[in-house]
Amino acid sequence: MPDAANIKPLTALRFFAAFWVVLFHYWPNLAVGFTPAVATKGYLGVEAFFTLSGFILCHVYLQGFGQGRFRYGDFLWNRLARVYPLHLATLAGVGLMAAVASLAGIVVGHNIVSWEALPANLLLVHAWGFAPVSGWNHASWSISAEWFAYLSFPAFAFVAWRLRKRPFVAVAMALALIAVLYPAFERLAGFPLTAATIQWGALRIVPCFAYGCALHALWRSGAIPGRLAAPGALVMGALVLGAVHLGAPDPVIVAVLGGLILMLASLAATGSTFASQSIFVYLGEISYSTYMICIPWKIVSVNAATKILGIEGEQLPLLIWLGIVAALIPLSAASYHLIEKPAREHMKSWAQRRAQRRLVAAGA
Repeated sequence: MPDAANIKPLTALRFFAAFWVVLFHYWPNLAVGFTPAVATKGYLGVEAFFTLSGFILCHVYLQGFGQGRFRYGDFLWNRLARVYPLHLATLAGVGLMAAVASLAGIVVGHNIVSWEALPANLLLVHAWGFAPVSGWNHASWSISAEWFAYLSFPAFAFVAWRLRKRPFVAVAMALALIAVLYPAFERLAGFPLTAATIQWGALRIVPCFAYGCALHALWRSGAIPGRLAAPGALVMGALVLGAVHLGAPDPVIVAVLGGLILMLASLAATGSTFASQSIFVYLGEISYSTYMICIPWKIVSVNAATKILGIEGEQLPLLIWLGIVAALIPLSAASYHLIEKPAREHMKSWAQRRAQRRLVAAGA
């Protein structure tokens, strides 16, 4: 099986998942009289991220976990290095944006800058029910949910390791969890689990993350013949589009998204270069920045455009809207190279230096 760096189609898929979320948030600002199903269902891009996360983390860490080489502290530090610097930067950016707006006489809503929600945001627990309102960078609720999954990863890994030789059982159990949890949650909470953010957002990741772990077991088992990978990826891609277009229930779309992830990974294992071109991989690498800056950029750009153009409301002409959406790519690249990547590397190198100092001290 290829290593994590070589599952390039899954890296590329992260970009499309991020822009699916962008489409969901930005389409209401386009002055057209309809909303396509693909935009309506764009919130499911988060479910794609959650499932990918379970798959990739099992791919990177499960073997070490099962063999007793897993270091929980190092794992958490590496995951924190992956998500926290940009989370902190966007949080500070929203605060700065709100301060400038206030100085300009613009009223800033309580749901944007909420001091009551700040501690939970700083501690990455604002999707655990500890934040009274969304506040700050709303998109970061899913990073809080990811942090919940990271903290509980040993539990997921324990089950995944025990079921590694029974991958079809693992997938069936994950699908059963999806089939039961989604409707049960909606009956109890009064809203769909896929609409959960700061309320029950930490629960929202659980079925998808478990599904990703199970799909990894199936992929790792080699049960998917290489000759079926390419047609399987095409079929699953078509099924995703068809399910979205027909307005299929969210659990069904989540299940089919998992099938697409499995087939793309299987395709990579055959040596195929599909979706492995450098441009797609790079867009996937900056997709976390795309996701994290999309809401702050929308607030700034839409407000600026409506004021400059003298537009009533927040719906923009097509060309202006396209320009704002397209600007996310260079802005994401800047965020990635100026904040996300260097901060992550600094945190990891700091941990490595600290570990080396401990080794030297122990040998002295």
